[in-house]
Amino acid sequence: MRLVEWGKPLQLVELPLPEVADVDVLVKVTACGVCHSDLHLADGYYDLGEGERIRVQNRGVPLPLTLGHEVAGVIEARGPTVHGLDKGDAVLVYPWIGCGGCKACKTGNDNLCMTPRSIGVYRDGGYAEYLHVPHYKFLLPLEGLPSEDAAPLACSGVTAYSALKKTRIMSDATLVIEGVGGLGSMAIQLAETITGANVVAVDTDDAKLAYAKKLGADQTLNPLKTNLVDDVKTLTDGRGADAVIDFVGSSNTAEAAFNMLTRGGRMVSVGLFGGVLKIPIPFLPFRATEIIGNYTGSLGDLMELVSLAKRGVVKSIVSTSFRLTDANNALDTLRRGAIEGRAVLRP
Repeated sequence: MRLVEWGKPLQLVELPLPEVADVDVLVKVTACGVCHSDLHLADGYYDLGEGERIRVQNRGVPLPLTLGHEVAGVIEARGPTVHGLDKGDAVLVYPWIGCGGCKACKTGNDNLCMTPRSIGVYRDGGYAEYLHVPHYKFLLPLEGLPSEDAAPLACSGVTAYSALKKTRIMSDATLVIEGVGGLGSMAIQLAETITGANVVAVDTDDAKLAYAKKLGADQTLNPLKTNLVDDVKTLTDGRGADAVIDFVGSSNTAEAAFNMLTRGGRMVSVGLFGGVLKIPIPFLPFRATEIIGNYTGSLGDLMELVSLAKRGVVKSIVSTSFRLTDANNALDTLRRGAIEGRAVLRP
C-alpha cells in the first residue's frame, strides 16, 4: 500500500521483490504497526503552529513511498555475509537507520543521524508483504514473542521507553503522562513496572482514561472537565509534577506540561500534533526547568525493551488488526482517535 501523492489515499501497487546481497535481508512481513507519524507523512506536512507548516518533501522524504516503520516478520532471504540469522527466523526490525558513518551512528544513535535512511520514512517500509532491510544488525530475534505484539515496540514502544529514561524519574516522584494513545499506553506500563513513580494519566477521552487505569495509572485527569495544572498541584501538595511526558505535542498540552512542573522538573516533548510553546525566558532559570525533546530511541534502547517484553514486563497494546489492503481505513480510524492502544496491519 503505497503513498503516491501527498494528502491522497494509499494505492495498492504490485512491485518486484528486492534482491539481497552482502549484509542485507528480505523480511516477509507478518505485522506492521499503524503510527500517528504515518498520518503526518501521508498528509505531507507537520504543523508548526500559527499557520506555519514544514513540508515532509523538504526534509528529503521521497514519493512514491511505502509507509510503515513498526515491522515484525520472518526472514525470507539473506545475503551471503549475514551471520546468526536463518531463513524462517522471526524478527523485529529496528527502523531508525542512519548513514552508518557519522558520529551519531558510530555511537549507536542512528536515530539522531543528520542524513537518515529510516524505514517507512526515507526508504520503503512495512505496509507491504515484504521489506528490504539494508543490514542484518537492525534485526532483533523475537524468540517466541508474537509478531503482532512485538511490531509496535519498534516505534511507540522504544519512543516511550527512551522518553521515560530521559525523565530520570524516581520511585517517590510524580510523573504526568499526557496522551493515552499507543505511546502513552506503553509509557504507563513502563513507568509503573520500572520506576514505581506515581503516574498521572491525562487525556480528553474518558474511555482512554479508563484504559490507563487498567494499565496501572494511579490517577487520571480529563482537562476538558478540570483545571489540569491546579489538579496536579493539588495531587502533589502544591509542589507540582517532577516530570511530564507530552505525547500529544499541541500548544495546549505543552503549555500545561511546563506550568505543572515543580522547580527543577523535566518536560519531555514527544508528540507531533503541532503548535507553539511561548515561555517567558526568566521562568527557565527561576524554575530551573529542563525541556527535552525525544525522537524515537536507539538500537540499544530497543534491545532492552524487547528483553523486557520477553520477560512479560511489557504487555501488548494492540487492540485492532486490519488487512493490508485496509490501510486507508486504518489510517482514517487512527485519525478519528478511535483506536485504543495500537493497530497493526497484517498482509
